[in-house]
Amino acid sequence: MRILGIETSCDETSAAVVEDARVLSNIIATQKIHEQYGGVVPEFASRAHMRQLSGIIRVALEQAHTSLDDLNGLAVTYGPGLAGSLLVGLMVCKALALSLNKPWIGVNHIEGHMLATAAEKADIRYPYISLVASGGHTLLVLVNAPLNYQIVGRTIDDAAGEAFDKVAKVLGLGYPGGPIIERVASTGVPDAIAFPRALRESGNLDFSFSGLKTAVLYYSQSLPPEVAGLQLADIAASFQKAVIDVLFSKSLAALQKFKAESLVLAGGVMRNRPLRDYFTAQCQKHGIQLAIPAPELCTDNAAMIAHTGYMHLLHGERSDFTLDVAPNLSL
Repeated sequence: MRILGIETSCDETSAAVVEDARVLSNIIATQKIHEQYGGVVPEFASRAHMRQLSGIIRVALEQAHTSLDDLNGLAVTYGPGLAGSLLVGLMVCKALALSLNKPWIGVNHIEGHMLATAAEKADIRYPYISLVASGGHTLLVLVNAPLNYQIVGRTIDDAAGEAFDKVAKVLGLGYPGGPIIERVASTGVPDAIAFPRALRESGNLDFSFSGLKTAVLYYSQSLPPEVAGLQLADIAASFQKAVIDVLFSKSLAALQKFKAESLVLAGGVMRNRPLRDYFTAQCQKHGIQLAIPAPELCTDNAAMIAHTGYMHLLHGERSDFTLDVAPNLSL
């Protein structure tokens, strides 16, 4: 099955073509305009999707050496995300499906992240735990079988990605916070400052990063300006280490509780190199099978949407033209 995927949930305009589990193309256009505003401006995002999407689809088809007529189906993100952005992708997908008389499926963006690594690693043992850290979402999901999910832990306030963005703002580093903090932290000492790790009691699989963010704020405000500048790398490194510690300890607890042997990472936070290195080392130490998507499949992309759509279409599922966007869609 050859599937065209479309992803416009936030500020990445993306189209991809997959053939069964093989990615033939994955084109992503990043909107840089939001950096000067310290966050995504929804109106700008949706307008950029309108300008770019048809061209991105054309390039994705060309790179895959295929045409619209050669497709067996289409897949598109319909939630969660920004309503205006989602609407652009959904309407384009509906129009193509109608004009081509092809089956299509609306895809949950979070599920797409969870299945991003499936195209690369087919030997994942069930049941497994998926740790999802993407934008405003941080989840632990028990995957009992293909397309069979149970959320076993979630954030009760700020998600990990939000914490990176907010701490970067507190430290005056800019947006997006994840890559900036990683870069600044590279020269810092991760254990220089003992920032809190919340909800560490036994058996608790939920996350909380609001207190960590506040601790960074209070610590930086307590320093004279000339000292704060000198300690910036240590603050960033200590914050980053606190997030990584919490994410791994919760993942390990979930693996032990549900007697799972495999851990799958998903979402944009998983591009973080220190996180990838730490999880790799710790999983080797504990005998855990670890699957991490390639960095380009961690952030928002259409290949994960196309692959997830392929899985659902393969099971006989279809969407109809009454499907609407669902900005607050849950897994």
